[in-house]
Amino acid sequence: QVQLVESGGGLVQAVGSLRLSCVASGRTFRNYAMGWFRQSPGKEREFVAAISWRGARTNTAESVKGRFTISRDNAKNTVYLQMNSPTPEDTAVYYCAADINAHFWETPTRTNEYNYWGQGTQVTVSS
Repeated sequence: QVQLVESGGGLVQAVGSLRLSCVASGRTFRNYAMGWFRQSPGKEREFVAAISWRGARTNTAESVKGRFTISRDNAKNTVYLQMNSPTPEDTAVYYCAADINAHFWETPTRTNEYNYWGQGTQVTVSS
């Protein structure tokens, strides 16, 4: 079992910045891949970014590439999403997720690859 708790969401102005955090517990954090997804009303949950076990590899959606950065601190059991220059189109509930079956080099992008999910944190970007 893995428990995930996100924090850091809120209201942010466009061209500002925000950092989301997700703390994991229950299994050895350094042995699984982590991802961030988002979902806005009426839309499917979509991939934002993923990071491999030790952080050597990352994968970022084209829509946020160059603006959002995923990172992890295995000593703190925490994964982060740094959001720079957000736009109103980035408004959504953001979820972190854990893929305990990923190989150490993998950065999964599909929702059905992830086994555990956090409760989500709302991010609202004002223009």
